[in-house]
Amino acid sequence: MQDMKFDQQKASGNTGKKTYQVAVVGFSQTERLVLGGIFGLAARREPSFVPFQPGTAASPDLFLVDADDQRCPDYLRAIPLKSKAPILLVGATAHGTAYPVMARPLMWTRTLQQFEQTVRSSANAVAKPKSSDWVLVVDDSLAVRKFMEAKLAPFGFNVDYAESGERAIGLTGEKQYTCVFLDVILPGVDGYQVCKMIKSMKSETKRTAVVMLTSKSSPFDRIRGTMAGCDAYLTKPVDEEKLLAVIAKFLPVAGSVGAGEQIPVAR
Repeated sequence: MQDMKFDQQKASGNTGKKTYQVAVVGFSQTERLVLGGIFGLAARREPSFVPFQPGTAASPDLFLVDADDQRCPDYLRAIPLKSKAPILLVGATAHGTAYPVMARPLMWTRTLQQFEQTVRSSANAVAKPKSSDWVLVVDDSLAVRKFMEAKLAPFGFNVDYAESGERAIGLTGEKQYTCVFLDVILPGVDGYQVCKMIKSMKSETKRTAVVMLTSKSSPFDRIRGTMAGCDAYLTKPVDEEKLLAVIAKFLPVAGSVGAGEQIPVAR
């Protein structure tokens, strides 16, 4: 069997590691695009996960392997010969191994949780520095603000909160936000008006993404949101998968998934 084309240094399993490099083996181009978005989120969590870059001095800390690839059994024989890093399979079978298996489709929440579970036994998370990105949550409901606080916290955002449209307008005039999560129904100025005002401000503010939060889901309400200049629309109660997709869309992508880990196998 030929040598696998990744560095032969052992993957780190030391406690205190805060960033894990994930080698992606197999997967279609479509799934690699999905993984690219997931890595954008995973890079902001504690611990963080980024795509492994072949040719660097580091070694993979985790192998994400397509279990439905016909070459998977060969991969599973080859990887342990060169690395002690854990393996996470994606597909319908473990091929007679004890490796954890995550079923398709690739889901944001489940994948992030599985990354952490797979490495938890060999490393402890270390707190990451705060991001330079600021997020504003505008909602008069304490329950919604607490929900958003819990969902945004793992990604290291700096977060401000406002309970009224007037306060939101004031904050966006003082600070540059990467994203504003904006309730439609607010005391005083409603969310549509707030969105229009944010988008009509100075050029820096126009780059702020505005995501409308509403219990209204009619086509007319969506048209109103679009006319006001909003960038995305989430219906309450907010679905966590859709929220993660929106976060990934409007935060800087930490890394892309390339052609994948090249592991030549015996023919």
